[in-house]
Amino acid sequence: MPSSTVKAPPEQDASLSHGLKQRHLSMIALGGVIGAGLFVGSGAGIAAAGPSIVLAYALSGILVMLVMRMLGEMSAAYPSSGSFSAHAERAVGPWAGFTAGWSFWVLLCTAVGLEGIGAAKIVTGWVPGTPEWAWVALFMLVFLGTNLAAVKNFGEFEFWFAALKVGAITLFLVLGVLAVAGVLPGGDSPGLANLTGEGGLLPNGTDGLVVGLLASIFAYGGLETVTIAAAESENPVKGVATAVRTAMWRIAVFYIGSMAVIVTLVPWDSKAVVEKGPYVAALDHIGIPGAGQLMNVVVFVALLSAMNANIYGSSRIAYSLVERGQGPRFLGRVSGGVPRIAVLASSVFGFLCVVLSYWRPDDVFAWLLNMIGAVILVVWILIAVSQLLLRRRIEREAPERLVVRMWAFPWLTWVALAGMAAVFVLMAREPATRTQLYWSGGMTAVLAAVGYGWQRARERR
Repeated sequence: MPSSTVKAPPEQDASLSHGLKQRHLSMIALGGVIGAGLFVGSGAGIAAAGPSIVLAYALSGILVMLVMRMLGEMSAAYPSSGSFSAHAERAVGPWAGFTAGWSFWVLLCTAVGLEGIGAAKIVTGWVPGTPEWAWVALFMLVFLGTNLAAVKNFGEFEFWFAALKVGAITLFLVLGVLAVAGVLPGGDSPGLANLTGEGGLLPNGTDGLVVGLLASIFAYGGLETVTIAAAESENPVKGVATAVRTAMWRIAVFYIGSMAVIVTLVPWDSKAVVEKGPYVAALDHIGIPGAGQLMNVVVFVALLSAMNANIYGSSRIAYSLVERGQGPRFLGRVSGGVPRIAVLASSVFGFLCVVLSYWRPDDVFAWLLNMIGAVILVVWILIAVSQLLLRRRIEREAPERLVVRMWAFPWLTWVALAGMAAVFVLMAREPATRTQLYWSGGMTAVLAAVGYGWQRARERR
């Protein structure tokens, strides 16, 4: 059982480099919310939900903000490269930390492969006739080298990747708002025609809204990386606090704002929304020349950014787990301030995807997505449970550590947990997501059993 005493941050982070500057962490926090899921996956959500996709992103955004606030509270109190895994171990027990950490590690490692395949598909469109697997291998080698060298290299790559993404979506929002207002040359304001026509706000009823809600939930994945990166920053507590406090406006502007602009400008049932992507469809509607290639570049950068961040995040999670006695010790070796063996191990699956994309190019993407589809919800639930248990202990034993506080504790924590349970129920209702629930649930159950067995074995030694 976990101790009732709030422990100081474990020593495992002492040998890691603190090479991330505040500007790195700030831009990682800002750009981390703009993932490939926003650019790529939102089209299917709009096609299913219609204009109510704005409501779907708002509801899921509220849930994500609550999760980030809880995680921020714990991470500001105890910065650790293990992030929520270390918090779950401290609050619930080693088996919970094991389950949260290794399931998220699998999620990130698999995502690296998915993102590499997605980026390679874009490049093969630019350079026809080149093998997709070769591009995946090239991207893996580049980011493996980046993460092996020094953490500041990761920070610099992410800084510029994030700057480009933020700049692109900010420009999109400015152009979109001007088009909606009817002030762009050669364009008239669409008014509310696309919001009220063609079936109104809920053209496919609540079923369409549910599909849009589920699509939006998983578009927010990746926000957790900033709390992992904070452990290697110059001022971890300040970095986490700043990132969490600005999460609300970032989600409102980038996600909800862009969805509102798109469905106001373009009819939700336009084939271009799915075939070209919602952002390209909106820019084409405005009449921006070369919009398709412009957005392809932005999506390509978003995918590369995610690859870089996920190799980094998975290696740090693995390192933290090993240092807490929850994995093979060779993964915990550090040289030059970098857990290089953990970086290599976390990249293995990405290289495996090179082989998979060669053998099974048509169905590997769907198979990998099914395996990790619901893992992020499991992690969020463990974050909420950990915060419920740790908050009272911190208030009692170390109140000065509460630099960030969860709003309306404990009521909003319980509201968040109820929201996550509702999402699980909704996933079970939908055939497309039910498979993901089964695969992810099975993997989580296996990891929980292994973690419990690992804990008992350590107690007997």
